[in-house]
Amino acid sequence: MEIPVTGFIVHSEGPDSSHSHKLYITSWDGRPTTHTHHFSGNTSFDVGHNHHYAGMTEPAPSGVQHVHNYRTETSFNDGHTHTIIGTTGPAIPLQTCGHYHYFQGYTTINGRTPHRHMYNGTTGNEVN
Repeated sequence: MEIPVTGFIVHSEGPDSSHSHKLYITSWDGRPTTHTHHFSGNTSFDVGHNHHYAGMTEPAPSGVQHVHNYRTETSFNDGHTHTIIGTTGPAIPLQTCGHYHYFQGYTTINGRTPHRHMYNGTTGNEVN
């Protein structure tokens, strides 16, 4: 019996001239094996302003405990933007179906008066 599988391989070079390959399976028998989450919110109010942000997490495996990496740019306020980058906490089950993740961190430093903002929130439910 053949089961259709799709995915990709990522090649990584190590600092000591070693290398590795990671196999990421994206579907098994026509069903997605990874998912993403929407996330959005507002940063803390610092140096007279705040920023809005929105994005989509990187894919992660479905059906097992996992976290997601995320990265986005904030809105353009007070003449600048900030980058938000991080990793969510572990999956938190929803009573109905699916799960969400908590995330928090600090933006990159930017602005006429160099500063950063704090952010936190929860992702939306999983998206296949």
